[in-house]
Amino acid sequence: MLRYKAIEIFTSEEARFRKKPVVEAVLQYVHDLKIAARCIVTKGISGCYENGEWATGRLEILSFNLPVRIYIVIPDAETESVLNGLDEMVTDGIVALHDLNVLSHRTCTSFFPRQLMVRDVMTSGPKSVSADTLLSDAARLLLSSVFSGLPVLDKKQRPVGIITQGDLIKKGGLPLRLGLLAESDQGRQEAILDQLPCLKADKIMTAPVVMINEDRRLTEAVDLMLAKNIKRLPVIDGSGQLTGMLSRIDIFRTIMREAPDWNSFKARKIEVKNLKHVGDILRRDVHSVLPETPLSEVIRLIDDNDIQRVVVVNAKGKLLGLISDRDLLRYFKSEQEGIWHLFSRAALPFKQDPCRTSLQQCLSETKAGEIMTTALVTASEKMLIEEAIALMIDKELKRLPVIDTNGRFKGMISRDSLLRTGFA
Repeated sequence: MLRYKAIEIFTSEEARFRKKPVVEAVLQYVHDLKIAARCIVTKGISGCYENGEWATGRLEILSFNLPVRIYIVIPDAETESVLNGLDEMVTDGIVALHDLNVLSHRTCTSFFPRQLMVRDVMTSGPKSVSADTLLSDAARLLLSSVFSGLPVLDKKQRPVGIITQGDLIKKGGLPLRLGLLAESDQGRQEAILDQLPCLKADKIMTAPVVMINEDRRLTEAVDLMLAKNIKRLPVIDGSGQLTGMLSRIDIFRTIMREAPDWNSFKARKIEVKNLKHVGDILRRDVHSVLPETPLSEVIRLIDDNDIQRVVVVNAKGKLLGLISDRDLLRYFKSEQEGIWHLFSRAALPFKQDPCRTSLQQCLSETKAGEIMTTALVTASEKMLIEEAIALMIDKELKRLPVIDTNGRFKGMISRDSLLRTGFA
């Protein structure tokens, strides 16, 4: 038998708390506590009050201020925290408290509440360009944007296309990804952007653009993103004008804000169904090397996989560090002119590399253990996916190494895998 409490509030339709109906205020309050609570609101068909008023739905002249009953069921341990907030909210009504013997409490996880609309989650006022914007200017905007996609608008502010990092590389001749370009000094950034072809946005954009109305449910937006395998969606209003952008990061922040602590639910002996763990979704085909591996081999592996990272482990498989192309640029900062060629995806007319020979020798002699990042944020296989999302958002990570209880590397998780598994 589980020890619970039942809180009953007898109030009315006209009761207000800070200009909001008491019913709405109480529901929002209990929702925001993120505890194992259930609320039911019922409206009476008739009733009377201490002041002598009488209300009934059967007579139109008396069908005002009908009685309302709010019934809240909570674990006994949560009682005091809930009552503390309710006391000031119920400005007109009666609050009652009962003991409740509960035989069982079962619930199912939800990635995020189904009532959420796209407009509740999107980022408003995103950067955009017109069809006549030069490629180099669009690249500069993307370089400084929080999004990896830039909507292209017509004269009526309606999206007609979108420019992504992939478009810049494949159609615009950008020699490397934007994240890597951002690691370089301002002079090199400008040199690369100035040498891009003199093309306009409409020549490299992806069109038609996949977008969604701000009045659609968030569940529909996620369905669309997964079906089309895209990372972001331009959001439009009823007239088709751009009002925002919806990205995976917006969705993950919503999950962080809305998700309760499922582990605390289990600790209270509440049966939670459909819980998903990191171990269920991790990607195991990740390249790993030993600390003594030459950097020339590390670079080949980085260039050969879409994860753009190589894991460093010892002979027993214990995770020691991680190497990305950014680590290489930082390590070889004094010889960046030479290392740059190894990651360029296009042959731009850079000045003659004065240290190519010495750099190649350095790459062969330098070992993975000397350059790897060791201050790693990791996840365990038993971690809930909601916890992994919170960790990745907090640390601004796109991928997260996963280890077992002995510190052995098991695989990698990404934002895409978290979204697909969580929403399934």
